[in-house]
Amino acid sequence: MENNLENFGSSAHEEAKTINSGDPSVREEKVDVKREEEAEKKVVNSEDLDKRDEEPQEEEKKEEPKEEEKKEELKEEEKKEEPKQEEENKEEPKQEEEKEEPKQEEKKEEPKEEENKEETKEEEKEEPKEEEKKEEETEKTEETDETEETPIVPATPPSLEKVSEDIDQFLMILHENNEAKENKNTTLEIPNCIRIFLYLVEEKMVKYDSNEVKWGEKTEEDAVFLECVSRISKLMKHFFDYYEAHQQEEEREDDKKKVKGKTDFMINGIGVIQQRVMSFLEEEFRLLMEEPRNQHKQDAKGKQHVAESSESEPPAETVIEYPGYTEETITNLSNIAKAMIEGGYENECCQVYAISRRHAFEDAMHHILGYDKISIDEVQRMPWESLEREIPTWINTWKECTSVWFPGEKRLAASVLAEVANTATSLYGILSRGILIPLLNFAESIAMTKRAGEKLFKLLDMYEALRDVVPNMDILFPNEIVSEMKAETTSAKCRLGEAAVLIFCDLENSIKSETGKTPVAGGAVHPLTRYIMNYLRLACEYKDTLEEVFKEHSKIERADSTSRPRYSDDGNKPKNPNNNNNNNSNKQKEDESPFAAQLMRVMELLDSNLEGKAKLYREVALSCIFMMNNGRYIVQKIKGSAEIYDVMGETWCRKRSTELRTYHKNYQVETWSKILSYLSPKGLSDNGKVPKPVLKERFKSFNAAFEEIHKTQSLWVVSDEQLQSELRVSISALVIPAYRSFLGRFSQYLDPGRQTEKYIKYQAEDVENYIDELFDGNPHGRR
Repeated sequence: MENNLENFGSSAHEEAKTINSGDPSVREEKVDVKREEEAEKKVVNSEDLDKRDEEPQEEEKKEEPKEEEKKEELKEEEKKEEPKQEEENKEEPKQEEEKEEPKQEEKKEEPKEEENKEETKEEEKEEPKEEEKKEEETEKTEETDETEETPIVPATPPSLEKVSEDIDQFLMILHENNEAKENKNTTLEIPNCIRIFLYLVEEKMVKYDSNEVKWGEKTEEDAVFLECVSRISKLMKHFFDYYEAHQQEEEREDDKKKVKGKTDFMINGIGVIQQRVMSFLEEEFRLLMEEPRNQHKQDAKGKQHVAESSESEPPAETVIEYPGYTEETITNLSNIAKAMIEGGYENECCQVYAISRRHAFEDAMHHILGYDKISIDEVQRMPWESLEREIPTWINTWKECTSVWFPGEKRLAASVLAEVANTATSLYGILSRGILIPLLNFAESIAMTKRAGEKLFKLLDMYEALRDVVPNMDILFPNEIVSEMKAETTSAKCRLGEAAVLIFCDLENSIKSETGKTPVAGGAVHPLTRYIMNYLRLACEYKDTLEEVFKEHSKIERADSTSRPRYSDDGNKPKNPNNNNNNNSNKQKEDESPFAAQLMRVMELLDSNLEGKAKLYREVALSCIFMMNNGRYIVQKIKGSAEIYDVMGETWCRKRSTELRTYHKNYQVETWSKILSYLSPKGLSDNGKVPKPVLKERFKSFNAAFEEIHKTQSLWVVSDEQLQSELRVSISALVIPAYRSFLGRFSQYLDPGRQTEKYIKYQAEDVENYIDELFDGNPHGRR
């Protein structure tokens, strides 16, 4: 059996040479040469053995006869030393065989003269042995002669299909023996079909390497090749299992060495082919994995070319189904992954998968969604105008990843790596975590920027995007990372919510800080009123979100306040019987929306600020116009927004309308009460006579006062058309009837002609027309 192992490698290489030559005559000549060389080798071995037998006989003749007892002792000592010498003699050729085996795999042909020299050297080192040793060696040489004389492969190599059937049958027998636990008693028999099979697989590899056959073009060819890879993996596993099993069971050292020699050679031979095959599959796997990434680059170049060629025509949007693999490609990837995993190359397969998908995901985020990763430091240095443009892109990327891309990646990993479901889940978890954490870092860095009122709505948009994903995370992410992802997302959401609460509460400070001493011209709406009301109207579009944010913030504040120790002036003080009422009021406050309460505080601060600014006007009538303008603007904004109206309530609106009517009455009193006093009949009918000087003075005072009011209040501003119309109508209803009555009653007492024209400048219609020119903010001269 040892000589069988020695000649195993050379016979395999001779077989490859015979197959490659393809000429039957050449193969027959090589076989004849081989037989002649082995015959010479036998002659040399027999001559050496005869010489070694003659040398001890000559020494025995020279020695003097000795006693029989001494001979028996010497024989016993020689018998004791013989096993040791045999072990040493066996170890030396074995070591040299192990060194020569890798060289035999690398080189297809070796000079046979060097093999003969090495064998003669090994035989010269051996010490003379007894007749039993000679018989064993002659039996072994006879066995090697018989094996070498039999042809290893036929003249024409069989087809791969036929050899594959033989391999499958061989593997089936091995499987049955293993199940029956018969491998302990069986010896390792290596059929010739294994050597032929490896050679044919190598030939197929050459076709793939030379691009004679391209992967993916012929599905049947690829399937046959993958089946061959599977058989190689099974053979490799069998020889490993056989080696481990017999290494533990063989008690004798020489038997272990025999098993090691046989298995090592086959493992090395199959291993070389397997390594080459797996390297090829790994490269094909990587190329298939990178198909969507290459497609994104081509699409980007195509879009750029279209944009340059026709800027006027917008490019048609193409819908890309994520992750961008066809069913055929996924099947191909799954088959390759299965072959690699079965062959023990799971780590290499998973590494290629993880790297390819990470790069493809990031490229897709850039080319499809337009998102570029921004670090926390970069966010802190960027101006808000730039960040404001980045936030919508971030929101879109977040929604797309969590709703479409992550589920797509989960399905892809489960399909490609179906053989190792746990590994597929783990790889998906690593990928999704690597994408999600930088997105959350961007959200937290936005929350850390300097607070400003204009940032509120972008922060709330980001808050809503994070909030909507949290409930689906149990389905979206693997169990290993779902808790971490929930915690990270919730933390970023809370930071955004806290920043939004602080920004909204800063409205109070912005109102308090508005202490300008310059009144608004014409009593128009103050810019602070416009800013606050527009801000509140937009904020109330996020009413539900703001209420949620304020409730979370108030819970945190209550938790902080309850954690602080409370001290009373007297610990033994009896309980107040009104505590129940206090508890009820506290409960009502807790039930009240914190956002609504904050909104009420903002409105109260705005009212008090406007009242202070109204006092800056010297004319009370103008301050009333100012309060009416701002009050009407506030009421109209609240009624125009259902969200803010729901928060403020009907009661508040009715109260504000009542205040507006009060300002209206005060304006009429301050402006038109003196005019009406000039039109009063009191003091003009004394004993049925109308004193002309008094009457003339009345007309003259009315004319002067009315002209002054028209001149002044036509410059005042009432921007709300409805309020403007209400004011004009109310003034006309107050002044025109009184003036028409006064004119009809007392105009007859004035002399017609020049005197009448001097004191009666306006008819009732003229007064009404002049009233209609009030509050439009434009100066009007006399007509």
